[in-house]
Amino acid sequence: MRYFSKALFILAFVGLHIPNIQAQEVTETNQEDFDEFTYRQGNLYRSASGKPGPEYWQNAADYAIEATLNDVDHTITGKITVTYTNNSPEELDFIWMYLEQNRFKADSRGTLTTPIEGNRYAGDLEGGYDISNLEAKVKRSTSSKYLIDDTRMQVFFNDPIPANGGKATVSMNFMYKVPVEGMDRMGRLDVEDGTIYAMAQWFPQVAVFDDVTGWNVEPYLGAGEFYYDYGTFDYKITVPWDHIVVGSGALQNPRQVLSPTVRERMDMASKSDTTVYLIKPEEVNDPSIRAKQDGTLTWHFKIENSRDVAFGSSKAFIWDASRINLPSGKNIMAQSAYPKESAGANAWDRSTEYSKESIEHYSEKWFEYPYPVAVNVAADIGGMEYPGLNFCGWQAEGAALWGVTDHEFGHNWFPMIVGTNERRYAWMDEGFNTFINHYSTLEFNEGEYPSRLNRTRNLTGWFMNPNREGIDTYPDVANLNNLGMIAYYKPAMGLLILREYVLGEERFDNAFRSYIKTWAFKHPQPNDFFNHMENVAGENLSWFWKGWFYGTGNIDLAVDGVQAYQGNYVVSISNKGEIPMPVEMRVTYGDGSTEDITLPVEIWQRGDSWNHLLRTDKEVQSVELDPEKMLPDVNFSNDAWPNDFYDR
Repeated sequence: MRYFSKALFILAFVGLHIPNIQAQEVTETNQEDFDEFTYRQGNLYRSASGKPGPEYWQNAADYAIEATLNDVDHTITGKITVTYTNNSPEELDFIWMYLEQNRFKADSRGTLTTPIEGNRYAGDLEGGYDISNLEAKVKRSTSSKYLIDDTRMQVFFNDPIPANGGKATVSMNFMYKVPVEGMDRMGRLDVEDGTIYAMAQWFPQVAVFDDVTGWNVEPYLGAGEFYYDYGTFDYKITVPWDHIVVGSGALQNPRQVLSPTVRERMDMASKSDTTVYLIKPEEVNDPSIRAKQDGTLTWHFKIENSRDVAFGSSKAFIWDASRINLPSGKNIMAQSAYPKESAGANAWDRSTEYSKESIEHYSEKWFEYPYPVAVNVAADIGGMEYPGLNFCGWQAEGAALWGVTDHEFGHNWFPMIVGTNERRYAWMDEGFNTFINHYSTLEFNEGEYPSRLNRTRNLTGWFMNPNREGIDTYPDVANLNNLGMIAYYKPAMGLLILREYVLGEERFDNAFRSYIKTWAFKHPQPNDFFNHMENVAGENLSWFWKGWFYGTGNIDLAVDGVQAYQGNYVVSISNKGEIPMPVEMRVTYGDGSTEDITLPVEIWQRGDSWNHLLRTDKEVQSVELDPEKMLPDVNFSNDAWPNDFYDR
């Protein structure tokens, strides 16, 4: 059967003839561009509307940790007890845990897959866990059996953990040397007044067992980040008396670790919208500002409904704070800890201001921040995020410090609140976060710093690179030259296009807010996101997900010509790229007036050319596609008529 353009068929049927415009006979349609591209049907665990199904489940892990940081030999020793709840419908004979410090061993998979020239994810090779005294209990039955393979540990039980709510406990002692270079995620930095310890991936942690994959056991190689269950973390860190410790969650024992002066300032900061010093620059080496003057102190923190914790410790910290105002009326606290080398009027002195504004913006626009503090720590790390705490570059200032602070705090929404699998789907945290960063930057101080995400055509050179990869490429597999685009910018641009070009702000925002609320503290998969956005926004977007997220095709819309016809005009356009798109078209008339016309994406279902009948008695002076330049169209030279439009 042959298919014809519907518009041309109608013109032919009523006996009309358009001079010099030939009706094209199309032997096949573009329906494959619009078909479903994966199996997205729902089930009892995940519905077709992109919500958790009636029998959705996820397991939980609660942690009690006591650890000691030795600042002489740079080691951390501790004991961890995990209470694991098996909410799955099957018994578990074992659990898998991550030992991510084992990445810092000469024979780790991450080391052996790092190229000779190195990359961002290289690190020290003298680390790795020493594990001892492991006990795995189900009821009264205790096992000490475990197996360690690279960055993973399999812990066996004598009796299985019962399904549907059964519990087990796993306890062990651990010790390792803190690396200097921690793959730009953690480590230590020497400054004039001491060492800054940026502590992350610092304890054994349970891997995720879910309804999609079972045990998620991809090794920690470097580029792929993390995927954890939610729970309560109750942890105590013992450090030398002169250290200040900041961590994920609320400090439980301020009277034991803070002097009366610092406690008084903390109270002042909790009521202030401007930054208040807790430890002033001139007090960094003043023993009288500390809670005691010898021995050690144990700092006790707790955070609930979290997937991880991190902390920073140093005797070199300047420490300041202010109040964060949340939409519900609740007040929490922004804090910054940094050395004097990072201080400056447009540097880390503004960190708490940046943190406060970032958290308040995302809480108002998308979903309220759930944690009691938001801490920014200066470290020898470009930028890395954990629940309620960031590590950001100690030399950053101005726009760079705002950008990294805002980006890392944005990660509290993706993947800390919406708990995606970063090791597989970096675009669901980095890309989504880069997208929301655009709007927070535009709003901060009425645009004090620029955001360039909407300048999509600045990146079309990458889109023409034959070595480009798809967004769906796993981060550990991706060419590092592509990772910034496929994890960060291309998915962020995709959401921008959906919001600003395809759906409009209201429909997009309703759907995106609903997605965050629906999957808060849960584990969505890519299809859950696709399904939920479509159902709430009311639009079948298979053509977009397939073309933008699961391919390497490009956008190239073109104006082929404009011709007079019976007192009107016909505008001929074509889709010369691989991704269909709605058409935004601006017509300028001879009298100087303009008209914006939108054509739906369905015009490309039957072929790659389309004729639009422009009913007007005015002279058409020019036609321009995508006049706001929202699309990363790879060939803008054919976006307008007449051909010399952009040369005028």
